[in-house]
Amino acid sequence: MQGYSVPIHRSLTEPIMMAGAPRGVAFLNGTIAAAVGLGLQMWVAGIVLWMIGHGAAVYAAKKDPKFLEAGMRHLKHKGYLAC
Repeated sequence: MQGYSVPIHRSLTEPIMMAGAPRGVAFLNGTIAAAVGLGLQMWVAGIVLWMIGHGAAVYAAKKDPKFLEAGMRHLKHKGYLAC
């Protein structure tokens, strides 16, 4: 219909992020870092692991916000040219 439009909020089209990283990756990264920091009582290693993992996830999300879905799809498909 001409003249009919529906406004769509921007949050419906963007992926859910947590501090710049996809939410699932941020939860997984934080859980692993907490397990190292609290469970193994290696506080410095847990903090360093979290900083490096979160920084890498933020960097990848800036390049492609759906990098995790693209990576999973890439792993699911078989290669065409086998060496």
